[in-house]
Amino acid sequence: MTQAPPRTTASLTPEEVHGFATLVASLAANIESVVLGKPQVVRLALTALLAEGHVLLEDVPGVGKTTLARAIAASVQGQWRRIQFTPDLLPSDVTGVTIFNQASRGFEFHPGPVFANIVIADEINRASPKTQSSLLEVMEERKVTVDGVPHAVPRPFLVVATQNPVEMDGTYRLPEAQLDRFLMRLSVGYPTEDAEIDVLKGAAIGHSPDSLQPVTDTSVVSQLVTLAQRVHVAEPLLAYTVRLAAATREHPQVRVGVSPRGAIAITRAARAYALTAGRAYVIPEDLKELVEAVFAHRLLLSPDAQVRGVTALDVLREAVEAVAVPMPTTV
Repeated sequence: MTQAPPRTTASLTPEEVHGFATLVASLAANIESVVLGKPQVVRLALTALLAEGHVLLEDVPGVGKTTLARAIAASVQGQWRRIQFTPDLLPSDVTGVTIFNQASRGFEFHPGPVFANIVIADEINRASPKTQSSLLEVMEERKVTVDGVPHAVPRPFLVVATQNPVEMDGTYRLPEAQLDRFLMRLSVGYPTEDAEIDVLKGAAIGHSPDSLQPVTDTSVVSQLVTLAQRVHVAEPLLAYTVRLAAATREHPQVRVGVSPRGAIAITRAARAYALTAGRAYVIPEDLKELVEAVFAHRLLLSPDAQVRGVTALDVLREAVEAVAVPMPTTV
């Protein structure tokens, strides 16, 4: 399905599509000046931002997970806050607390670090499940309820959580409900030799996210989010998405497959991803590029598969291959 859909009153104009793609390319280039050799990771992280999703970065320490989040914040001139998750961290340390003010003789809400455009939840699996769950509401509804009063967080709003998959002593595994709130799970990975040499050169001259100049601001990013929501997804591709999700549920080595929320998530991500490529419509290749990042962390494998060392990516690739791709149609 490689041709544009019929135009409607809500269709994006060529100028809007070109402006979106150009601005995102500038954002990506700015971020890639400090996150070296990872263009696809940067593109996927920006896709999550523009799809109003959240990112779980799962990788070993020192590969640039926090640098990526800070570079995004600097590039869009947004506020960023870092929360170091530890076993003694309380939910109120994340969301904020209501305090009685002696002077005004009333209660005042003091917002926590979650009230920012980019929130870095560092080593999220080191906090207790109770503290982890403090992010559930704000990640889904973009508001925090304290003492029965809702408080909206800024827009755009992106949670970038990190966790180390190797050192698991003293950690609390994220529950499925929490994992399902993340639009994508990404791995930065080690850089190539040439990229790592460039990293060393940059470190020597103090090149960091703090030195980045903003490319745009948060109000423009909010407009980009609205534009991404108008990208066309043809009916056959919606059916293809549903069949992909169903294939994960029916796989014999999967105990819990992708939920309808996961199907909604990949559709939302595909809209933003297509627009970054300069298209006002989604093609099957967009879904294939996103399926591992969006679906893999939503799969719960059977005990037998876990014992045999089968991974979620192995199962997902089998499921994708079993689903027929929609053929191009004449518009």
